Amino acid sequence: MKKTLALLALLHSITSFAQEIGDDKWGSWHMYFGTNTISEKLSIHTEAQLRYYENGKNFNQLLLRTGLNYHINRNAMVTGGYAFIDTDPTFEGNENLINNISEHRIFQQLILKNTVGRVLFEHRYRLEQRFIEVENRNSPFYEKSTQHRARYRLQVTVPLNKIFFLNFYDEIFLNLQDNVYGQNRLYGALGAHVFKNTSVQVGYLKNHFPTANFDRLQIGVFYNPDLRRKSKKNAP
Repeated sequence: MKKTLALLALLHSITSFAQEIGDDKWGSWHMYFGTNTISEKLSIHTEAQLRYYENGKNFNQLLLRTGLNYHINRNAMVTGGYAFIDTDPTFEGNENLINNISEHRIFQQLILKNTVGRVLFEHRYRLEQRFIEVENRNSPFYEKSTQHRARYRLQVTVPLNKIFFLNFYDEIFLNLQDNVYGQNRLYGALGAHVFKNTSVQVGYLKNHFPTANFDRLQIGVFYNPDLRRKSKKNAP
């Protein structure tokens, strides 16, 4: 009887933990990405993401990112930029000491592209300097830390016809302090070219952390306008 009660208590603890972090729920990420061309060599990256613990509800994270792209050639680009991330680390019904996490992030990245037949391969190398503040409900102070991280993403785009395409990627996150392995993201999606400079993607993301895995539905809008044309039209 004692062994049975102990086993039931253990199972209850495991179930409660899974519910607290929300890894047994299907969450969703709603995303916008833009590459705004301003000259032959320069463009501005714009990005906004809303992430939820559950599908379209129970807020988890807001991410805003921008950067300046320098196009070395059609297959190589470097970027320097800034991101702000606001995170609610508590799943619904999970009361703990942490109230909110805010992060200011500086990043540098290199993107290289190549094609094999009609298939496009993209390699993204990114370094991040993360300035993190953790708010504590029981203290008037903020816990501050600076962390550094490296990321590598291999993305493959397979055109199906003039409108539809498949998109896949795998991205690994490596911490440059403490435990090296941070997370891994595996993604697959169906995309469609809606207009000349606009496409949408609907896909699935498996987000692996050292102690948990999350399933996320992703809905992304990609808008890449050429602002030079608008400037020329508006010129006197």
